[in-house]
Amino acid sequence: MSSSLDDVGTLYAREHRRLERRAARRVGVANAADVVQDVFVAFWSRARDHIGCQASYLSRAIDYAAISHQRAERRRASLPLRITEEQYAAPVALPDQVAAARQDLERVVRTVAALPERTRQIFLLNRVHACSYDEIAAAFGLSYSTVEREIARALLACRDTLR
Repeated sequence: MSSSLDDVGTLYAREHRRLERRAARRVGVANAADVVQDVFVAFWSRARDHIGCQASYLSRAIDYAAISHQRAERRRASLPLRITEEQYAAPVALPDQVAAARQDLERVVRTVAALPERTRQIFLLNRVHACSYDEIAAAFGLSYSTVEREIARALLACRDTLR
């Protein structure tokens, strides 16, 4: 195995400059060494099985790797053009929307406060404290369907308030 690795090292020393020039034609000088290194790393991992490689094989591998590199760069370059500021910016509510939402919230709070005590407690346990219907039924000694009815009453009251 060490002789095949030595062969890859010798091949790299002999061919890397020529291959970098070849890659530079497609991807530029700044990226050519990276492309050659990627090809040699892939080649080295397969060199354990066989080393019968010609320089023409490496040239073709460099061409394919350079094309792949170009495609990846094009995708990266076009990504910011496809994402607009509106797509990732938090939505901004207009002042009249904020005022309307506050009024709706105040009406819902008044409606919940006006609910019968048990209905209000069950509703708040479910919607504010995230208790399940089963947990609420066990805590109050009620059936599951009674908890469903109480929450439905509260939701209907809130819906009617917002109409």
